[in-house]
Amino acid sequence: MIPGTFDYHRPDSVEAAVALLAEHGDEARAIAGGHSLIPMMKLRMAEVQHLVDLQGITDLKGIKVDGGTVTIGAMATQHELIASEALAQAAPIIREAALQIADPQVRYVGTIGGNVANGDPGNDMPGLMQCLDATYVLVGPEGKRDVQARDFYEAAYFTARSDDELLVSIRFTAPKGGYAYEKQKRKIGDYATAAAAVLIAKDGGTCSSASIAMTNLSDTPVWCEAAAEALVGTSLDKAAVDAAVAAMTGAIDPQEDNRGPVDFKKHVAGVVLRRAIERAASRA
Repeated sequence: MIPGTFDYHRPDSVEAAVALLAEHGDEARAIAGGHSLIPMMKLRMAEVQHLVDLQGITDLKGIKVDGGTVTIGAMATQHELIASEALAQAAPIIREAALQIADPQVRYVGTIGGNVANGDPGNDMPGLMQCLDATYVLVGPEGKRDVQARDFYEAAYFTARSDDELLVSIRFTAPKGGYAYEKQKRKIGDYATAAAAVLIAKDGGTCSSASIAMTNLSDTPVWCEAAAEALVGTSLDKAAVDAAVAAMTGAIDPQEDNRGPVDFKKHVAGVVLRRAIERAASRA
């Protein structure tokens, strides 16, 4: 189908983009890569009177690693995340996850900001950002504010970002230890049936810290503190992994759809999480 008529805007600064969103209110939508918004406009599921294209804002681009802090501009593409050697050294889990998103054509255009900002429960980066305990930097008419990724997602497609705010960057501390991003999907390019992001640090043979989040198993990404705590202080033996999987199984709330019934999704979640924990532990 063909989308309805709309006015197209291409601001060259964050301030200009925010002013357009504030001026046009509910009639305006910002567009990054467009992989979520354009199909909805074509299906007439999203009525947009003013389209604010962020591609011309250079301040939203770039990847910076400063000491132990990583800052990623919202308009950095998935391909740029994969290609950045500095990011691969600081947070290799980002590259591992980005390589599993869609296909190369999509990754050349799709952005990390678009992936995390629209609240799609099937997107890969929101759960990963919760696992990393990332901070989202938002700019609106009232200025700049920080929101933790773990507090950002309220329900499917509902987030803490106001309609007149832009996500401008993502910031997190470079993780230590082992990592893994494990994803099960029906075919290349599909959303995950289940995906797990795991970070594990070890002191000798004992797990000293862990972080676990899963994707597309609830209305929001699920970061489960209890699952991580089940691993801490253990040798990451089968009993500890079983406890972590049980904790996560109790935290998720999958719904039946064309990816399978609820029991199947819970089973897949357990298999995927076990694989991710084992791989992260082997790298720690």
